[in-house]
This record gives sequence, structure tokens and C-alpha cells, in this order.
Amino acid sequence: MVFGDSLSSSYGISTEAGWVTLLEQRLQSKYADYRIINASISGETALGGRNRIRQALETHRPEIVIVELGGNDGLRGASIKSIYENLAAIIEECQQNNALVLLAGMQLPPNYGRTYTQKFQAIFPQLAENYQIKLIPFLLAGFGDKHEFFQADGIHPTEVAQKKIAENVWEVLQTMFKTEQIATNPDI
Repeated sequence: MVFGDSLSSSYGISTEAGWVTLLEQRLQSKYADYRIINASISGETALGGRNRIRQALETHRPEIVIVELGGNDGLRGASIKSIYENLAAIIEECQQNNALVLLAGMQLPPNYGRTYTQKFQAIFPQLAENYQIKLIPFLLAGFGDKHEFFQADGIHPTEVAQKKIAENVWEVLQTMFKTEQIATNPDI
């Protein structure tokens, strides 16, 4: 299950061109029994995700949850403590429901100030270490600083960038199939 915000819900592009669909195609070419459920909502915050994770887990019963939240919180200048605590609660709920977690790291533009952007960026590796979960260091790695890979708003990646995001996610997700014990319910 992909549990994210507009970066995962194909904002401004067709669903078929989004990284979640591209990832599912790749996943099924290697592990045909698996499917991906996209429970992402455009505009979602870590608090919003915290409030709906339990229901999403009960409804879909995923084996792996890709958590891609926190970016909207950072863009709104939310406190580092609240972002951390809300993401931690999501991870804990997933773990209590026997779902493995893959956390997608995010970064903010430099105009938010050096101190805030560094503290924000540090949230993701800290959570990964504290909860012993897998981490995609930066979801937009390889193009996050290149304007041509973003739509006119400068925030949402273009169709071309979706392939890069899918690759960034796949790079870590595939290791979970090699190192983790994946049960018989093949939903991600």
C-alpha cells in the first residue's frame, strides 16, 4: 500500500503515468502475485495520515506500506516535533498490524532556512533508525534540483520524472523481497 500525498497520487498527470502505476508494472514483472493499493490523497499531511492509517490498514491489510508523507507539513512550516511524532505514529500502527514499512525521505527547498531544512531532512533517517525500517533517502533523488522535471507549480514532478521516482522506490523495495520474510498476502 502506498500511503502518501500528491507526489504519490499522480497530481497533474494521468494515473497511468504516475510512479505508483509504473512501480506496480515493474513489481508484477518480477513478483506476479503482488499488487499495489494506492491510498494516497493529494494535500495529505502526516497528521491526516495518522488519523486515517488504522482504517486503511484494516481495509486493505497490506504486507508492506510505503509511507510518503511529511512534505506538505514541511512546506507549511509545521514543527519538526509534530512531523516526527505523526510519522512515528503511522509507523507504529503499521508495525502493530504486521506491515513492513518503507519510508520515503523528503527534502525542502532552501528558502525555508538552513536550520529548518536540515532538521526536516533528518526526520526520515532518524525514524528509519529508531524503528528499524527501510528508507528511500530522498524520493526525488537524481532530479529534485532540476526545474525541467517539475510541472509549472515547481512542486509536482512531470511525467518524465515519474520513471525516476519509481526507480528510487524500486531500488529499496526490491531489497525487502530479498531480506524480509514476505507472507502470503501479496498486497503492497
